[in-house]
Amino acid sequence: MASFLCFPAVSARPIPNALFSLKTPSIQTLSISSHTPSPTFHFNPNRLAIRSSYADAGVRDDSRSNTNTIDVVADVRSERIVVLGGSGFVGSAICKAAVSKGIEVISLSRSGRPTYPDAWVDQVTWVSGDVFNVNWDEVLVGATAVVSTLGGFGSEEQMRRINGEANVVAVNAAKEYGIPKFILISVHDYNLPQFLLTSGYFTGKRKAESEVLSKYPGSGIVLRPGFIYGKRRVDGFEIPLDLIGEPAEKILKAIENFTKPLSSLPASDLLLAPPVSVDDVASAVINGVTDDDFFGIFTIDQIKESAEKVRA
Repeated sequence: MASFLCFPAVSARPIPNALFSLKTPSIQTLSISSHTPSPTFHFNPNRLAIRSSYADAGVRDDSRSNTNTIDVVADVRSERIVVLGGSGFVGSAICKAAVSKGIEVISLSRSGRPTYPDAWVDQVTWVSGDVFNVNWDEVLVGATAVVSTLGGFGSEEQMRRINGEANVVAVNAAKEYGIPKFILISVHDYNLPQFLLTSGYFTGKRKAESEVLSKYPGSGIVLRPGFIYGKRRVDGFEIPLDLIGEPAEKILKAIENFTKPLSSLPASDLLLAPPVSVDDVASAVINGVTDDDFFGIFTIDQIKESAEKVRA
């Protein structure tokens, strides 16, 4: 969309050399015709680019007919993400990390706003509901990315619905609303035999992955962490999963050269796949939100590398 502004004739002030590189005129005074065309503004809800060229606008030195060109380019981008399951263990870490980076956050979850009093909680817009009955106009309009942490355990039918169908609904809604990115928190396959991967949990996750990658082939992101550790809040209590996960991650890192030959054994990753900090998962999500070259499927090691880029 382009908008045009009209400016009266003005007397141009000298332009600092530090800002623009110009051909040196014989006289420093520039004259701008009253018929100077206005700059053209290219606009979408999250990016603003301004390019103003005065080559055809009568900008010239007073002693020559040489035409000087001034190009001004600005790129302004703001991020607005929707976190599905934002009040959960992984979702809340993502919300917190996004807020710390100045990203606007909307959370959609059945429980709505968390009860704990952390300062970042006040900077998130909390919406109660689920993907099967939400009014998407309330959450998706103007978003630059959707992040889904939806998933869980239960009966086979429940797991297919929570891990698969719910995410498929969300992906299609995001696509319909023109959201440019979709990020899915999935799961490592642990090198399990194929017959074990037919459970509702894994088939649901893989169905969701397929939907993300097919609808967002150049911007969809699938993160496949293993065991995620951190301080998890459940019914007002804090479960310190980091007391298990962090030492295990360090031990497995220290002995990885010895365990790599075992990685081809079926189900070996149940013991050998390193845990991942919930903060690393959140940082990898932030990297995906802000880096347009970041898309595809990401393994445990790649998640950690992406997290390091954000912290660098």
